[in-house]
Amino acid sequence: MSCPKSGKSCPHAEQLANQKQSTPRPHTMTTSNGAPIHEKNHVLTAGPRGPLLMQDVVFMDEMAHFDRERIHSVLSTPRAVELMATLRSPTTLPSTARLICSTRSANALPCSFDSPPSVVNPEVPSDPRGFAMKFFTEEGNWDLVGNNTPIFFIREPILFPPATHLKDPNMVWDFFSLRPESTHQVMFLFGDRGTPDGFRHMNGYGSHTFKLVNKNGEAVYCKFHAKTAQKIKNLPAEEAARLEGTDPDYSIRDLYDAIESGDYPQWNFFVQVMTFAQAEKCRFNPFDVTKVWSHSEYPLIPVGKFVLNRNPVNYFAEVEQSAFAPSHVVPGIEFSPDKMLQGRLFSYTDTHFHRLGTNYIHLPINCPYRSRPHNTQRDGAANFGDNQGGAPNYHPNSFNGPPAVMSRNTCSTFPMTLTASTTLMTTTSASLAIWNKVLDKDARKRLVQNIAGSLGKCKPFIQERAIKNFAQVHEDFGCMLREEIQMMNKCADHRHHL
Repeated sequence: MSCPKSGKSCPHAEQLANQKQSTPRPHTMTTSNGAPIHEKNHVLTAGPRGPLLMQDVVFMDEMAHFDRERIHSVLSTPRAVELMATLRSPTTLPSTARLICSTRSANALPCSFDSPPSVVNPEVPSDPRGFAMKFFTEEGNWDLVGNNTPIFFIREPILFPPATHLKDPNMVWDFFSLRPESTHQVMFLFGDRGTPDGFRHMNGYGSHTFKLVNKNGEAVYCKFHAKTAQKIKNLPAEEAARLEGTDPDYSIRDLYDAIESGDYPQWNFFVQVMTFAQAEKCRFNPFDVTKVWSHSEYPLIPVGKFVLNRNPVNYFAEVEQSAFAPSHVVPGIEFSPDKMLQGRLFSYTDTHFHRLGTNYIHLPINCPYRSRPHNTQRDGAANFGDNQGGAPNYHPNSFNGPPAVMSRNTCSTFPMTLTASTTLMTTTSASLAIWNKVLDKDARKRLVQNIAGSLGKCKPFIQERAIKNFAQVHEDFGCMLREEIQMMNKCADHRHHL
């Protein structure tokens, strides 16, 4: 990459190359206490599709440090807008009676939309948008914490921490090209839906696989979808680039104005269901967040809808102090062996403890006000309640401390392999389906142009590796991308000589 003014190579563009030259022999990777790491691409699980193990100290060391690398800011989604919503007309679903019974009384929920990750980032570039909901139920708060995309870049939580604050195309595409499973999300990100026309015109997804359990303890796997009733609407790349420089708060203002004028945005809520037997026979790993479940095989089942009907009154109290965590569930909803979900169960709550304090759940926006907590947790900063009075702070006890209600809250069981594993899962044809079935000719062209605009700024060897990955999706994809980058380079050379 050359500087626009001088035409010479920019120092930041050569930072990685200079680092490589100064370190001809890479050091052995270690934990923070200096012990060598033999595996950094996968977390340790109970079998290829099993849940993450607490004994994976490499992951715990990495993630706990990641949660504290910045001074009290949310690393992945620092900018947010939060609205109060009403959940309307939920319906009873097969095998989900307890969940629906809980959400039936959840007549108010905060809904959070997060902008791309950066301290003061605009809201319009091609980046995933966070999409989180907090359901206040009579059996506790349930947080559904997802994105505006049904998939994610990676399936391994140990790869989640970012490398640097500076947006460097070489770093981005070096990582993407070395992790081919990111191709599906990259196609989504650089396609038309990568730049939604504000928060009102995008879908929301729980993304991960969860479990729904009925009152008899019978379970199914599921995915959650929130489909915008305003219809999908996206910004052309040129308009998104213009707004990034001239109107970085475009999405928040559009949403605020719509709610204040009474044009309340709505989303229809659905679930997909997969039985345990179907999961065992599935041709791909159904717990892999880089994959989607076919709607023809696992159709969307309507649950209800939610309506955003109030803007925050106190931005600090209702937005900056809000905390969503995938680990916050209620009876009727449980976790699957999804590796990224398993990693987030630890990292989100751990981040909130660091960012907001030990008693962040006491804050009004996070408090389970329809279900008063009774446990052995006491004291700590910002504990402004009654500290649970004189109840015993240990378990078990003989003085009427709260017992566990095993008959209602026992987790469902599921089969798994007991051998610990770090097996790499294979990819599927999801990216090919997007190219062949979702994108028309013009959409493919826009996708290629958007990717080339970013990838074209990278080192040639990174470009070649990325083009090879896209060519594995479809030969035309790779050829079109190569031609687009070559044409961009010729135009740049021509302008330079002028």
